Amino acid sequence: MPDEARARLLALGFDADAAEVMFDHFADSERRGKLGHGFSRIPWLETQGFDVDARPVKRDSGDGVDRWDAGGALGYLTLAAIIDDVIRNGVAGAKLVVASGCFPTGALGYWARRIATAGYVAVLTATSPRRLPAPSGGPPLTGTNPLTIAIPSSDGEPLVTDVSMGAVTYGDVIAGLARPEALVPFGGELAHKAFALAVGLELFVSALAGPEHSAVLLVARQEHDVVPGFRTLADGVRLPGDA
Repeated sequence: MPDEARARLLALGFDADAAEVMFDHFADSERRGKLGHGFSRIPWLETQGFDVDARPVKRDSGDGVDRWDAGGALGYLTLAAIIDDVIRNGVAGAKLVVASGCFPTGALGYWARRIATAGYVAVLTATSPRRLPAPSGGPPLTGTNPLTIAIPSSDGEPLVTDVSMGAVTYGDVIAGLARPEALVPFGGELAHKAFALAVGLELFVSALAGPEHSAVLLVARQEHDVVPGFRTLADGVRLPGDA
């Protein structure tokens, strides 16, 4: 499957570097059991229209905010460029990165984990097509709008939480693991809480990045090494992001 996946990405017209960026993301998702963000995304990409030559552009950097425009590039390539830029240039204190037109973004934990491995705390969210209705019913009002938080650790592996506001993800639907009607806020009788988070993230990202599907990243230098102590406290309990 890996060789076939690479070949199909190249057949879409991506150059070798871009194809490898996406392959690494899909392969990592497969290893972590996130099949909706794994190789099942390649047949989906083959049905989409996009510019394989488009690349994101950093439009502005000042007042602690970097502003990027995907410029028609896929969200995978946009987030990869942003993270490379953040790690290469470093962050003295904290920085907010706003990426307009950034879609699809894939498994956000993959991107945040890269930042945490470089020694930074990261919070990343992204919007997507409107797929979640209110718990009371009606038309879809928000995307599944995942939120991920990544914390570096001196014991090697960052702690990474990555939660979609949907009971299932759209990727699960693409992979044939869930039916479209299962795309509702998670939580059952408490689904109003997930819906509230989805609405808040939808408007937070849109207020900063505009009406297109976009992403917002907060990066800050770590001041305290808190993960090893928490893992000791958990005493073997599987924690978020553990493979």
